[in-house]
Amino acid sequence: MKKEIHPQFRPVVFKDVSCDYEMLTLSTVRSKETIQWKDGNEYPLVKVDISSQSHPFYTGQQRLIDTEGRAEKFRKKYGRK
Repeated sequence: MKKEIHPQFRPVVFKDVSCDYEMLTLSTVRSKETIQWKDGNEYPLVKVDISSQSHPFYTGQQRLIDTEGRAEKFRKKYGRK
């Protein structure tokens, strides 16, 4: 492999700003902000709008769409008489 063409793979903190959830993981994303983590080390910080802790699908807050009756409504409106 060629040297110096691959991005740096390092620990990064992702913070969900909607629910103040923070997660330390490995990533190649760049950031100008830093944060001091629980272990006392300073890591790059990436702020995200939504994560698994705030997404409606994972939290059980997802709305169910009523699809029952759509075909009948269509047939009633555009069906043969």
